[in-house]
Amino acid sequence: MRPGLRGPAGVPGRIRDAAAESWAAVRAAPRRTVRAEGLLCALTAAFGLIPLLLVTPDRPVLAALEALWATLLVAARRTRPVAAVLGVAPLVVGVSIWTLAAVPLIVLSATRRIAPTRRAWQTVGTACAVVVLLTVVLAIPRWRNLPLDLAGNGISAVLLVLLPALAGTLLGQRRFLVDLLRERNAYLEQARSLSASTARLEERNRIASEMHDLLGHRLSLISVHAGALELAAARQAPPLSGQAELLRTTAGTAMAELREILGVLRHDADTADESGSERGTREDITALVAESRRTGGAVELGWSVPDAAAVDDRTRQAVHRVVREGLTNVLKHASGAPTRVEVRSAGGGIEVSVTNGVPRADNRSQGGTRSGLAGLQERISLLGGGFEAGALADGGFRVAAWLPLQANGDAPTPTPAGLTPGSSPGSGPGSGTGSGPGPGVGRSPLSDEVLTWPRVLGAGCAAVLVVLPTVGFLVFLLLTAALR
Repeated sequence: MRPGLRGPAGVPGRIRDAAAESWAAVRAAPRRTVRAEGLLCALTAAFGLIPLLLVTPDRPVLAALEALWATLLVAARRTRPVAAVLGVAPLVVGVSIWTLAAVPLIVLSATRRIAPTRRAWQTVGTACAVVVLLTVVLAIPRWRNLPLDLAGNGISAVLLVLLPALAGTLLGQRRFLVDLLRERNAYLEQARSLSASTARLEERNRIASEMHDLLGHRLSLISVHAGALELAAARQAPPLSGQAELLRTTAGTAMAELREILGVLRHDADTADESGSERGTREDITALVAESRRTGGAVELGWSVPDAAAVDDRTRQAVHRVVREGLTNVLKHASGAPTRVEVRSAGGGIEVSVTNGVPRADNRSQGGTRSGLAGLQERISLLGGGFEAGALADGGFRVAAWLPLQANGDAPTPTPAGLTPGSSPGSGPGSGTGSGPGPGVGRSPLSDEVLTWPRVLGAGCAAVLVVLPTVGFLVFLLLTAALR
């Protein structure tokens, strides 16, 4: 059949196309919607057919056909709303009162889905004209009853078609307003997110400027004076030259780390610096241990992580922070105590620990602020790992963390037993100078004069008030039919 073919030969083809489209819509619809629609159609058929078994009408075949037609219109009101509204005209002038109960449901639900509103009212007007035409045609054998039939069917058309159509158009406008309100809410959420991001960036830039002005100059002076002290110690006190060199290199390292932190503050907290990408390696941890040994501590390193292990930059950065924080705490609160740094594979991740023995009596600390351990715990938790820190039974102290092996952007793996994510540090000596953790807007919605909740609620309340006469009329008709 050619697409442009008209006349009777094209009707079966159009019917087949409509049936195919309806079946495709049913298959694409959610299961819950299909079940609800099937139940509604079954109830419509039962409500129209079961009374015919109890009270036989004058024309039972026509009444049964009307019930089946009402069931078909209920099923088609979602996909073919215009055809459903036009199809209620035979039901209004039909012989079965029980099928009239489905007419308001069909009209209300179908007019909600017809846009624009003018088209919906044109369809309703056409349906009312068809009701008048069918009334006149059916009254030809008995012309004397024509005025009474016109009056009765006119009242039925007003109460069962016009008022539900008004309620349906109000609900259709309410749906449009609700969609606009949701769009406006999404727009405002995106705008708020961008404003918060801009405010954070400005605040971080301000903090970076303050840190640079306050600390950068001081660290530069320390580095310069430490270099002069190293030269003087090499000439006058050679045994102290090593300590002076350590002071100078430590000041230089602190200056480099300050520049790294400033770069993070000015850009993104997740952006890894080129210098930071080499941290957490075996060479980096070995350098930290060697630096601690130069201060006079007895520090041992145990490394059992395969070189081929895929460790992302943030995990290696966290390994560096745990080791550095642990060694710093040992230097401040247990200087001279034997210390063991362990980095090994465990539970599909990396376990890193810094354990020190009992410090000498003259080097015992009175405790610290624990801010370094709190920041370290937060950093580990963000990576999906586990952290613990606390005193040992023999008087020592242990800082340990488990970090998942993951590529950038992968989900973290489960934490092994013994290291619970987000666990608080245990009691013991406090930490020292540890380091802490460091959508496009859519189109603008309509004005506030349109997007207001009173309009949305008013449309729903008006729709309910409009259909109250319809409900009363239906109750009256059904009670009258039941009492006959």
